This record gives sequence, C-alpha cells and structure tokens, in this order.
Amino acid sequence: MEKITSFTIDHNKLQPGLYVSRKDRVGAETVTTFDLRLTSPNEEPVMNTAEVHTIEHLAATYLRNEPVWKDRVLYFGPMGCRTGFYLLLAGDLTSADVVGLVRDCFRFIADFEGEVPGASAKDCGNYLDMNLPMAKWWGRRYTELLGKITADRLVYPE
Repeated sequence: MEKITSFTIDHNKLQPGLYVSRKDRVGAETVTTFDLRLTSPNEEPVMNTAEVHTIEHLAATYLRNEPVWKDRVLYFGPMGCRTGFYLLLAGDLTSADVVGLVRDCFRFIADFEGEVPGASAKDCGNYLDMNLPMAKWWGRRYTELLGKITADRLVYPE
C-alpha cells in the first residue's frame, strides 16, 4: 500500500507552523486540509489528551460560529500524534489565506474564560478529560507563533 500524504513529510525537519497538508476534490469543490502544527515532532513533548480535547471543543465552537468562515468549516480535530490539529476547509486555499482565521481562533482559546462548550456528560463522551489552563497556554503559544510567522513555516520542509 502507498503511504498516506501525512506520512511522507519529514517529521525530523518539521517545526511548528501552519501548513497545507493536502487538497482533495469532492465533486466540483476543493477541500484544503491544513496542518496546524503546535509542537516540534520528536523534539518537544506532545500535548496531553486533556488540553487537546479542550482545544478541540473551543476551536470547533469558534470556527463554526466565525461569521466569514463558518460555512466553509468541514472539520477541526487533533492529530493522533498529539503534535497538532487538522483543519479542513472548503475551497482551494493557501496557508497564508487562513493565518488570520487560525490566529484569531487560538487567541479565542488563549483568552477563554468560563465553562468549556460541550463539556458535560450530556454533550460529550469524555467530558471530564479537559484542561482549560493548559489549552489556554497552548493557545497563547500558537497565537504568538502565528503573529510572527515566516514563509518557511507556511510550506512543508523539503
């Protein structure tokens, strides 16, 4: 079997950034998958499941309510390796096209106060596995990176 696209990226060279992982055609529409890489794979510790879960709840809520982009949001969720997240958007897009959206999303996470949306037994299958303080820490860290992102952190390394 062929390797899937994400397994062909040299993770030894990959640094935190915002990358186009792939583009797929679905009928007449293009779906762009973004790699929101928060940690340096195989160098930095991975995120724990509680903060990953909290980020997922907050980001999905933010993105599906964001006035300009909400109708293009198809999916937001964690990578199995816990070094980042995938964001799938309708449209033929570049990383530069969505830096503002992703930065605003992670600023929302960094600044969030109150009850995490969907963090109840009725709404979530693992509602006790949440860590808002660490989600906010990761939100601040990624917001800072996106605020000064360079071109080399928008395209996968060769």
